[in-house]
Amino acid sequence: MRLLHTMLRVGNLQRSIDFYTNVMGMTLLRTSENVSQKYTLAFVGYGNNPDHAELELTYNHGVESYELGTAYGHIAIGVPDAAAACEKIRAGGGNVTREAGPVKGGTTVIAFITDPDGYKVELIQR
Repeated sequence: MRLLHTMLRVGNLQRSIDFYTNVMGMTLLRTSENVSQKYTLAFVGYGNNPDHAELELTYNHGVESYELGTAYGHIAIGVPDAAAACEKIRAGGGNVTREAGPVKGGTTVIAFITDPDGYKVELIQR
């Protein structure tokens, strides 16, 4: 078994594609439109399946926002330098919500950002 993708419901598909491609450096891998079911999908990532897991952005036509709930945590992305990644994301208009620094009770350097729909993304320095 292998992890293929994570799906996020988004309120504005183009805004989310722009964030994940322009700010986070992912590539738009493919899109699909289902007119009869009133949704559009966009897959983004740092590479394609099966070598890389992808992020599925789902836009349900006419739905502009969602209750994120308390069960969702975050997506994690490995980066070579968390502080530099924060600066690049901030320069691209992204929202850094926790600056790079050691995780509480440990030494691993992490940071957090928030995407345009309010989803948390953890940057883990590797």
